[in-house]
Amino acid sequence: MARAMGTSRRALICALAVAALWPTTARAQAFPNRPIRLIVPFAAGGAADLFGRALANALSAELGQQVVVEVRAGAGGLTGVDALAKSAPDGYTICLAGAAALSAIPFMVSKMPFDWRKDLALLTLAVRVPEVLIVHPALGVDTLDDFIAYARAHPGKINFGSAGAGSITHLAVELLKRETGINLVHVPYRGVGPAVGDMLGGHIQLIVADVPFLLPHVRSGAIKALAVTSSARVPALPDVPATAELGYAAVNSDNWYGLVAPARTPADVLDTLRRASVAALTSAELKRQFESQNAAPSPTTPDAFAAFVQAEQAKWGPVVLATGVKLE
Repeated sequence: MARAMGTSRRALICALAVAALWPTTARAQAFPNRPIRLIVPFAAGGAADLFGRALANALSAELGQQVVVEVRAGAGGLTGVDALAKSAPDGYTICLAGAAALSAIPFMVSKMPFDWRKDLALLTLAVRVPEVLIVHPALGVDTLDDFIAYARAHPGKINFGSAGAGSITHLAVELLKRETGINLVHVPYRGVGPAVGDMLGGHIQLIVADVPFLLPHVRSGAIKALAVTSSARVPALPDVPATAELGYAAVNSDNWYGLVAPARTPADVLDTLRRASVAALTSAELKRQFESQNAAPSPTTPDAFAAFVQAEQAKWGPVVLATGVKLE
């Protein structure tokens, strides 16, 4: 009898142990079993919003669950990434983080609200967007070298606009100044749209911004493209040289976005998200949508993404510190 009771007790303990493990296993196997939130930390209607919604649709197809875009704009993209970092680490919140929040803003604030190495799980680099340097036709310059020569002859007389102090559109020109020694005056705006409006009105003479945003104005002849600030030309502007081929390889200001999740998200959930993200980014439909905006899907491994962020910080950190720009 005692032996039978001992056997029954052991069986009960084993059954309870299996039952205790079952919910965790079931959750892992079932992921995702409800909609996933994709935070886009930039204003609705912009390039990031467009990329985010296209990616959300592709991820929905890959994961079999709806991926819903939530716009959380503010502080150059920092607000949304911070919200992601503080979200539950269960895989149901991910974020399309931008270049500035991970590579430039850390040098503009006295204290970051999160540490990307400790608080974020990098999934993959998602998309790279080339930038183009444009000038007002009234300057009368036809090449980047012409512009640099003109700027050297007229120090402090040329105004350049940006989407705001510390934005990639600002830092791209600061990088050009750093590499060429020219003196330009910064005029910050609240977004690229107002800056382009003032460019068209002749109030500023230079701007660097995403190719998709500026392309219609370049094609109309209202503004003149001198260079793509990248390593190669873009199909939409085949006659516009890249800074690399002009001898200014260091003047590379590709904008980019990458997918991140909260740190401490279970490894199997991260693996599911990574696989789905790479599959989405390599799908023919998403590639077509991104390339129609002159952007390139750029899936990577998490380690390659981390190395890329570190390289971007090494590039933008000295530029930010030299300008003294602060984000408060």
